[in-house]
Amino acid sequence: MKKAVILLSGGLDSATTLAIAKEQGYSCYALSFDYGQRHRCELDAANKVAVYHGVVKHKLINFNMDSIGGSALTDTSIDVPMDIEDTGIPVTYVPARNTIFLSLALAWSEVLQAQDIFIGVNAVDYSGYPDCRPEYIKAYETMANLATKAGVEGHKLTLHTPLISLTKAEIIQQGQRLGVNYGLTVSCYQPDPEGRACGHCDSCRLRSAGFKAADVADPTTYQ
Repeated sequence: MKKAVILLSGGLDSATTLAIAKEQGYSCYALSFDYGQRHRCELDAANKVAVYHGVVKHKLINFNMDSIGGSALTDTSIDVPMDIEDTGIPVTYVPARNTIFLSLALAWSEVLQAQDIFIGVNAVDYSGYPDCRPEYIKAYETMANLATKAGVEGHKLTLHTPLISLTKAEIIQQGQRLGVNYGLTVSCYQPDPEGRACGHCDSCRLRSAGFKAADVADPTTYQ
């Protein structure tokens, strides 16, 4: 079986992406990050999802993006927007986050001799983050193949973004078909200590609307 590194946050999209990679026959190595996010309970969810889907290995990497700040997800002095539609790039954008995540995934993939990385970015029902766009993914893949020993030696890396053009409802329908247990996932930007969702942040609203549009019961536990 071919090896693949799967970025696993513990949210709805990454859980679906993991299930898709498994269906495609990959031997899955899940990678999660404790980067100082205020919603760290997503890491418990990531562990549960990894166990549920039987990954080969689940690695957690720690680093402190909260020391840089600049985002409502890493700086507690910035409020998470509630019940409002953001225009432009919202304050929940974490500067350079996907570039950092993908670079660490790229490093691990070289060690594993894996030529495939899966990331659950989406450019349809999402919050407007610039590092979720197809042109960003294409540019990063080009850079990765120029910057690595594996790429230079002809072992081309492929970045897989199976959700990038799907609506949230379509993502949920895919997950239903693949047996994803969405009750294990956490999407909220500021859940309580028990992991219950606020129901008002941008991520909660996108998730809730997706279940309604998919005509699937929402398993989320709300505060």
